[in-house]
Amino acid sequence: MQKLRKLGRMPIILTFPSLAILLVIFGIPIVLLFLTSLDSPAFSFAHYRSFFDQPANVRVLVQTIEISAVATAICLIIGYPTAYLIVLAPNRLRVALIVLVVIPYLTSGLARTYAWIVILGDRGLINNLLLDLRLVSSPLQIIYNRIAVYLGIVHIMLPMMILPLVSVMIGIDRSLMAAARSMGAGPFAAFWRVFFPLSLPGVRSGSLLVFVICLGFYITPAALGGLGDAMLSTFIAAQVKTSLNMANIATAAFILLAIAIVLLSILGLDLSGARAHTAQAARKSWPSQLFSFGKLRLYLGELLAPNRAKRWTAQLYHAGSDSRSSKIVGTLFIVLVMFYLIFPEVLVVAMSFSADRFLKFPPSDFSLQWYRNFFADPSWIGAAWTSIQIGIAVTIVSTSFGTLAAYGLSRTLPRVRGFLTMVILTPNTVPVIVVGVATYLGLVNLGLIGSRGGIILAHSIGAMGYVVVIVSSTLANFDRRLEQAAMSMRAGPFRTFSRVTLPLIRPGILGGAVFAFLHSFDEVVVTSLVSGFSIGTLPLKMWEDIRHQVDPTIAAVATLLMFLPVLCLIVLYATWWRSGPRAQRLLADPTA
Repeated sequence: MQKLRKLGRMPIILTFPSLAILLVIFGIPIVLLFLTSLDSPAFSFAHYRSFFDQPANVRVLVQTIEISAVATAICLIIGYPTAYLIVLAPNRLRVALIVLVVIPYLTSGLARTYAWIVILGDRGLINNLLLDLRLVSSPLQIIYNRIAVYLGIVHIMLPMMILPLVSVMIGIDRSLMAAARSMGAGPFAAFWRVFFPLSLPGVRSGSLLVFVICLGFYITPAALGGLGDAMLSTFIAAQVKTSLNMANIATAAFILLAIAIVLLSILGLDLSGARAHTAQAARKSWPSQLFSFGKLRLYLGELLAPNRAKRWTAQLYHAGSDSRSSKIVGTLFIVLVMFYLIFPEVLVVAMSFSADRFLKFPPSDFSLQWYRNFFADPSWIGAAWTSIQIGIAVTIVSTSFGTLAAYGLSRTLPRVRGFLTMVILTPNTVPVIVVGVATYLGLVNLGLIGSRGGIILAHSIGAMGYVVVIVSSTLANFDRRLEQAAMSMRAGPFRTFSRVTLPLIRPGILGGAVFAFLHSFDEVVVTSLVSGFSIGTLPLKMWEDIRHQVDPTIAAVATLLMFLPVLCLIVLYATWWRSGPRAQRLLADPTA
């Protein structure tokens, strides 16, 4: 009995339910896949040699890496100045800009992909505009090519680049830039030598997240690209649905996973936002060594020394300010980026009220017929109801187990906490197609392929990661002295948790639940692999219709999916706003 009590006092036990689900659905299957790729029990690299001996496979692999790298580079080039301008904006404007970035991030990726079909299609916005202006006589083929793929992928991934950059940049002391300017450094020198090195953790995290997720992209390249734009994830998904050759599937999946692991191990993914090595990064970062051209640099420096000395003397002890032209350029840039993020969604909303039977912008007349079609069609309503039921079940499972895991992790040793956190987040940090294949194998072993329980478990392993991260961040700011005060006043552990801890972390739990629901409701890649032919969710129904017909009803569905995250943000804001008075009362009386 005493041993059981001691075990009950070990907070790490609270992580066991989450780890058990992760192990059964993802951990053991990924090990079995690896052994299959090595031709166990013979253990050879025959499957890998066979993969690389086929030129088509190598071409698709190189194409996958190329598309992922180019998309990541474009996201960084656009996202870094956007994040910088957001951080420099006044507080209210900064909040508004962050909301404009978060809304597309939370919006269904399938809905955003459909928006680009509306813009780039033969009857889309651009072609209709060119035809109306009589600049072309027939529609241009601006869809089903590589540029369309980049437009769609960057539109989906850009918020994921901007948000980590903003989270890092917002913690950088801006007085450091002013100090550098006051000592005679020019605007670019102050930025390059001071601000940029301190922002490298955000650059690293954002770039790694975008690249690794792009490796597993399946829907957007298939919807917007041509036959020459296929990615390895498309090949893997086709193998799962047709031949079911697990050796080839496992080999292709682990090649993708190996690329992701190599990058993650070399560069490291900073999910904690810690700044312990910031000073070291500022001293030893590669930007400070990038322009070391030896004697040429020294010679040019000597030529420019007199002019630099005069400018340094004139600007000494003056913090400096941005010129009017730079402010205008910055404003135009941020407006264009926000237009790029928001306009496709606004366009789909407008198209959903069109009276035309085909996609056409601007609509010739406005009507609610496509919304009536949605609510009158049993296939659409059935798919939506299935998604809602699965989403609610996933939310309950992932929020319960994820909150327990976060609470247990917050009370364990830092090294153990870091390791277990990364284990729980593994399904969120590897290509989604790899997660789908491993989950498929895990559910096959459990006999749950084509069942709602199987889909719920498949969604939960990814949703728990969101819950753990959000609740852990809430617990990081939680003052544990409040629990000690309640216990000192004879409150038991359960009463302390229910009356003190739970009310204070409730906004974080609700935030995790919202993200878990959105993750499940929007999931299409994993669902397409594990649902079989018996269960159809709303994203699957939408994806099938996009592939086989361009019915404007899809615009109505996409509009409803776009308003879902807005509604969730309103609920979160209302909850956090109401939690303020409750927190103040608890601070005054922990046992109230």
